[in-house]
Amino acid sequence: MDLKLIEPTIKWDSGIQTFKAEMLQADSSMDGCGRLRSLATTQEWLDDIALYKSEATCPMGFVPMTQWITVRESDNKVVGMIQFRHYLNEFLEKYGGNIGYSICPSERNKGYGTEQLALCLAMVKANGGARVLISCLEGNEASRKIIKSNGGVYENTVVWQERNAHLERYWVQL
Repeated sequence: MDLKLIEPTIKWDSGIQTFKAEMLQADSSMDGCGRLRSLATTQEWLDDIALYKSEATCPMGFVPMTQWITVRESDNKVVGMIQFRHYLNEFLEKYGGNIGYSICPSERNKGYGTEQLALCLAMVKANGGARVLISCLEGNEASRKIIKSNGGVYENTVVWQERNAHLERYWVQL
């Protein structure tokens, strides 16, 4: 595949906004996109995700994270987004996990989700990570397949009462 993970900059404004528009049109959940859904401009989103880069500026109750856009090199299209949360707080350990991701609806079923996660796991491992937790909604076959194809081992399913959601939890050894 010809995908690469890139830390987003304003240079990618058009691609980020195109990705956002397609995700909103499809009413996709936008996991691993931070607050992209609710912020009006790419610059606002970039400013927001910059807060999460370090412990010193990370908002209370959240953990530092790294945000990437996934770009197809052949045409520089933003096909996905993925976010790595550097450690687990109580909420992330129970529900969210270390990694969240999304693939643009028009680019699904092409193997991009599996490749995007593999690239992220390689970066985490290269920076000393040993194990990550990834969760997906029960019944989300595509996400389950992506996680399992990257070595995810099912631990259990938990119920997130506030959202009436059943979340499957998987651990990946790096």
